[in-house]
Amino acid sequence: MTYPKTLDYLFSKLPMYQRIGAAAYKADLNNTLAICKELGNPEKKIKFVHVAGTNGKGSSSHMLAAILQQAGYKTGLYTSPHLVDFRERIKINGKMIPKTEVVKFVEDFKTIFEKIEPSFFEWTVGLAFHYFAQQQVDVVVLEVGLGGRLDSTNVITPVACLITNIGYDHMNLLGDTLPKIAAEKAGIIKTKIPVVISQTQLDVISVFNETAKQLKAPIEFADKNYKLISSSYNKAFLSTTLLHKKTNTTHLYNLDLQGSYQIKNVMGVLNATEILKQKGFIIEDTDIKIALAQVQKLTGLHGRWQILQQKPLVIADTGHNEDGIKEVLDNLKRYTYKTLHFVLGVVNDKDISKILKLLPKDATYYFCKASIPRALDENELATLAKKNGLNGSTFKTVPEALKKAIKQAKVNDLVFVGGSTFTVADIL
Repeated sequence: MTYPKTLDYLFSKLPMYQRIGAAAYKADLNNTLAICKELGNPEKKIKFVHVAGTNGKGSSSHMLAAILQQAGYKTGLYTSPHLVDFRERIKINGKMIPKTEVVKFVEDFKTIFEKIEPSFFEWTVGLAFHYFAQQQVDVVVLEVGLGGRLDSTNVITPVACLITNIGYDHMNLLGDTLPKIAAEKAGIIKTKIPVVISQTQLDVISVFNETAKQLKAPIEFADKNYKLISSSYNKAFLSTTLLHKKTNTTHLYNLDLQGSYQIKNVMGVLNATEILKQKGFIIEDTDIKIALAQVQKLTGLHGRWQILQQKPLVIADTGHNEDGIKEVLDNLKRYTYKTLHFVLGVVNDKDISKILKLLPKDATYYFCKASIPRALDENELATLAKKNGLNGSTFKTVPEALKKAIKQAKVNDLVFVGGSTFTVADIL
């Protein structure tokens, strides 16, 4: 098989949540366990840091991987979904898995796996574990795909867990209240394995405390251990000064991930790094500072408050639920512009009413449809938006919408692209 044919096989033969939604979601771990058994249980040969959460888990995973990599560890990183290339999901020290490895894996295990009938995600988790074990990585930062308790990644025993923000997302699968969603995320907590919660949220604090207590897992809330002293924007960086309460010392970090929401994420990352040091990882303060200033370069992360061009300024961000959009709007406040041009595309299996109510009515909208089956039709989106006082034009594709927005924008206007990970993926 060629690499393109291998990808076609993966995308067409196997249900893929990112493309078709809930129909691809397997609410148990049986397939993943069967896959791991066929592979000789590679997950038992690897040290993992497991990362879950609604918003911030991707950025946090990349920051942790950058720190471990900078500290000299051969670091695996598993994330999802991919934006441009499938191989973004599986990296070692920032380098994507070679195409030949993907082809060989599918060829070697195609017959065996077809009896198991795995989803796309289950197949991909198997590939990641197999590759990381073969390459004898020192540690893997493993991002949960969806939820936690029943996610395919949850067949591992990590050295530490990190859970970021809890918000309303995937409610059709995870539950319709924050405590229900938090309970699914808390499913990654393991017996006597330390867990860090990035953000104290009153609605869900008891869920995490009770789960940790039952499992005798040491638990820490990062924003209780770190306090923001100041933050400012300095050229390509978000400069953040934090007080580490345990040592009563202040530390300045220049973050190349510039969204203000990264301050919450970095506290969780720093706290998780402290836990790793207690577990025997040798990580210097200079490693942390160097890594946080070049996460994108070290790990190849894209789509987090990414500036695509100047004059007019074009920014893309993958924030796609209520909390994510609130953060996007907060970040837009720090820019001076005459008119906001908003290229907006969403998926069809989420309640977007809360998002539409948040969006500014004085912006010019370009409603579009990302190139996946799950994307909401652009005309349907425009109709829903109009009911919320948002007006604009419709476009069949994201690139068409962006092209028009840039053409119509004046030099001192701002063009924003978002609403869905897949909307951003289509322009990258």
